[in-house]
Amino acid sequence: MRIDVQLDGRFEEAATRARELVVCGVDGLFSFEGPHDVFLPLALASTAVETDLMTNVAIALPRSPVHLAHLAYDMQTLSRGRFRLGLGSQTRAHIEKRYGSEWSRPAARMRETVLAVKAILDAWQDGTRLRFEGEFTRHTLMPPTFVPGPNPYGRPEICLGALGPLMTRAAAEVADGLLVMPFNSARHFRERTLPAVAEGLAAARRSRDELAVYPQVIVATGRTPDEQEAAARGVRGLLAFYGSTPAYRPVLEVHGWADVQPELNVLSKQGAFAAMTELITDDMFATLAVHGTPEECAAQILDRFGEHADRVCCYFPGYPVSDRHIADLAAAVRS
Repeated sequence: MRIDVQLDGRFEEAATRARELVVCGVDGLFSFEGPHDVFLPLALASTAVETDLMTNVAIALPRSPVHLAHLAYDMQTLSRGRFRLGLGSQTRAHIEKRYGSEWSRPAARMRETVLAVKAILDAWQDGTRLRFEGEFTRHTLMPPTFVPGPNPYGRPEICLGALGPLMTRAAAEVADGLLVMPFNSARHFRERTLPAVAEGLAAARRSRDELAVYPQVIVATGRTPDEQEAAARGVRGLLAFYGSTPAYRPVLEVHGWADVQPELNVLSKQGAFAAMTELITDDMFATLAVHGTPEECAAQILDRFGEHADRVCCYFPGYPVSDRHIADLAAAVRS
């Protein structure tokens, strides 16, 4: 199994950090749409390393498919064919109140966005007339002045982040890859994600080998007791944050923990973050994240997803993980 890790750290040090992570033996780097633009760190990294790069994820709903197509085209060129465009929908509050954009029927909109971006990129690649007319967006004008021509590395892979059945089915129908959201469990993946994937593939008359499945995993790793305690503390904080969001309640529901979600939500609105973390039990922690030494974490990743995916995205949230541990994890996952 191949392993991707987040390209984090100071924005201006993206190229240096990319080199350090590649030395650790990882197969790819992904960026996160947080306090900085999601594409620029990868553009900087593309000048420093020759490794796979992915947005994980670029929030699609506030962006035009044409903007996304241009960015994907240019990143595919800069990375010499190593770029994957990972797209996500975000939640209603963020789309309406942070981005100031329109929210409705997110799965349908994301499905159409993927199709529109593909149509634009394919028109450039094949030199054909662009004529995409959807329910939410239409693209029928593309004068030669604005056509970059065929990309020498081909069209980049387009992935869609998903958790619920509607978005997962949409990804299986139209995307090249499914990014399984990191707040997940082996049971939810088996009982909810894989059936939705099968339904989406059947609806589109696609075979399983036409969809790459990329599980994302929250990792709490360390070798000493102090390192593992710090990792667990950081990961519990992120699990509490995710768990407070109504969209993630189905994951808790599968395990009989649905009642925890509204409690976490109330505490989050009060800013009671320490109290939120206390609601994440040891059982939740062990189920929703992987934990232990790098080798133990690798074994848990392979046990959960080894049959269904050849690539995994790993996060190390809220604690300082050493490059040595990342290297050991990568080696163990790939062994």
